[in-house]
Amino acid sequence: MTATPIPARMKGLNRAEICDQNFTEFVNDWSGQAQARPASHEAILDGSALDAGAFAELLESQLVSRHLDLMARVLRVQNKVFYTIGSSGHEGNAMVARLTRHTDPAFLHYRSGAFMAERFRKLPGMDPIMDSALSFAASSEDPASGGRHKVWGSKPLWVLPQTSTIASHLPKALGTAVAIEQAKRIGHASPIPDDSIAICSFGDASSNHAAAQTAFNAAAWTSYQKLPAPVLFVCEDNGIGISVKTPGGWIERNFSKRDDLDYFYADGLDLAEGYGQVQAAVEHCRRTRRPTFLHLRTTRIMGHAGTDFEIEWRPIEELVAVEAGDPLLRSAAIALESGLYTKQQLLALYEDIRKRCFAAADAADRTPKLTRLEDVVAPLAPYTPDKVMAEAKRADYAEKRLQVFGNAQKLPEAQPPRHLALLINNALHDLFCKYPEALLFGEDVAQKGGVYTVTKGLHKAFKNSRVFNTLLDETMILGLAQGYANLGMLPVPEIQYLAYFHNACDQIRGEAASLQFFSNNQYRNPMVVRMAGLGYQRGFGGHFHNDNSIAALRDIPGLVVGCPSRGDDAATMLRTLAALAKVDGRVSIFLEPIALYMTKDLYEAGDGQWLTAYPAPDEAMVLGEGRVYQEDADDLVIFTYGNGVPMSLRAAREIGKKHGWKVRVVDLRWLVPLNEGFIAEQARTAKRILIVDEGRHSAGVGEGVITAIAEAGFAGRPFQRVVGVDTYTPLAGAALLVLPGDEDIVAAADRLA
Repeated sequence: MTATPIPARMKGLNRAEICDQNFTEFVNDWSGQAQARPASHEAILDGSALDAGAFAELLESQLVSRHLDLMARVLRVQNKVFYTIGSSGHEGNAMVARLTRHTDPAFLHYRSGAFMAERFRKLPGMDPIMDSALSFAASSEDPASGGRHKVWGSKPLWVLPQTSTIASHLPKALGTAVAIEQAKRIGHASPIPDDSIAICSFGDASSNHAAAQTAFNAAAWTSYQKLPAPVLFVCEDNGIGISVKTPGGWIERNFSKRDDLDYFYADGLDLAEGYGQVQAAVEHCRRTRRPTFLHLRTTRIMGHAGTDFEIEWRPIEELVAVEAGDPLLRSAAIALESGLYTKQQLLALYEDIRKRCFAAADAADRTPKLTRLEDVVAPLAPYTPDKVMAEAKRADYAEKRLQVFGNAQKLPEAQPPRHLALLINNALHDLFCKYPEALLFGEDVAQKGGVYTVTKGLHKAFKNSRVFNTLLDETMILGLAQGYANLGMLPVPEIQYLAYFHNACDQIRGEAASLQFFSNNQYRNPMVVRMAGLGYQRGFGGHFHNDNSIAALRDIPGLVVGCPSRGDDAATMLRTLAALAKVDGRVSIFLEPIALYMTKDLYEAGDGQWLTAYPAPDEAMVLGEGRVYQEDADDLVIFTYGNGVPMSLRAAREIGKKHGWKVRVVDLRWLVPLNEGFIAEQARTAKRILIVDEGRHSAGVGEGVITAIAEAGFAGRPFQRVVGVDTYTPLAGAALLVLPGDEDIVAAADRLA
């Protein structure tokens, strides 16, 4: 039997036009027998869990999604629309929206037009077409992102906006599910109901990504321990990732037999068939509080995006077969078979929604766009210094402090000067007294107290509900942090070593630090990430434990990085970072120099000059404020941070003896963003400048210091840079060959002389 030939017109036309025509032709050509029109509460078809009223609304949501896609394809070439990754073929996800609540946080796949259209029904007075059109048009009036990106998002509907980083939203979706239950354990007033679930949708190709797999593993790890994690993973399986096909049956094979990830299948191409299947998955997740995997069958028509001309790489016969499986054709058949619509009524509805989408797009095109830089970056890094400082200095928790520390004589400020690690520990105890919603978690942080005992005693004082160990997975640690932050808690996750952060960097770069920007400051992930790092550990190390690479941190927009070199600075800096999170919702890194944790002496053994007294709880550090040693010295000014501070102070004494110079040492303390005004002011009176950067030669902090000095007009000052070598750090004593030392600083001063 020979295959039916494909008409020439089918080969040459735009596939979006074909799909559009297919719907109209299908309805006009339908010759089935219609049943009597069902009442709204009656099943749409025999045996279906879906009633006629719900079907009518789901159909409308599907049509809204389709016509938004068609509108985008037409108007993109007119520069009225700036996004063409469509939802066509995935319209079955409207069922997930209908069967969940608007207070169930949703982290959505980019093919979620129908989900959004249906969720908009959950609250009165909302318009899915106009809101979506504003986002497509990059309008500054877009209620989701303010024109910064085409995102599916809504603050009142609890849809947290996602951009396009593949699968990176799964860890924070699981983190949010865990946070729903964590809020109950610590008595935190959650902004959503206690029986909420987190929804997370993604494609079949994305399910293979490392970020997805870490979320599935962590969900199973949690479930295995009988801990609640009510996340509904919705895998929208269309069988292809851009142009790479998913092996047939792979999703079912890979996920249907995982003991601690409960698998459900639903037909997303058929509302009548799939509705009860989706309902079973949603109800299971909400009732059991277990991670649930919903395998939703979809298809992908009209290509990956408007620029994807599938006809160039995909056989026409295959395209036609895929288009024949369009879920809107099945929905049209249900509408006609059930008697709910006549042909004329259905086509009129189809055209009416088309007109509404184009009218909304035309209106959105006439709205203001982002035209000023200050408007673009406004939500990126909000900072209200007076409020932050007032919060940082707030010390109205004296009674709780006495309970935790024991009595007034045992308070940390009543103790003699101590080293860095102990004062960080004291400051963390204080923060947990101050903020009952604070959580500290990571690898080895609880009973053990961390590999350097920095968190010792916190687990005993604040119990397992607030201080706890996690699985060994930095991506998931940061995903958990985002989940807790989403529900109003104050996460203080620990990344055990700076080197381990690089495995999970995108959870900060692509997710946590970007949320305020892409949600127009409607959503925030406030957190303080503690991270041990930098070099100079003696008798231990190698490149993982002596990692001096902070370039990955300096590159992240909106991030704050503080690096104390002494204990009193650490305490006041932590208070400011916590306040910055609480007041302005900021994401920050507290970078702790490991080699200085236990350092007591500065110049000679036993001098105790690197021990400091604990600051009273009403003291805090101004964001961006450095510390200056020998303010009146101007023969040589040394800019540095972290381990470089005590090294530079020791070198300054030698330089003074050798050259008779008065040497000023400037501890930057804040590495991201650099306080360029402070740097310029310190450089202004300097006769010579030396930059001591324990990072690497390329992309280190020193480059930023040099730039700040040059842009302030002081590039003519004689200067030298002492910096680490562009290499991985070797083990044992060889490490000191690639890291700058006291003698290198003195030698650089000699060159300036």
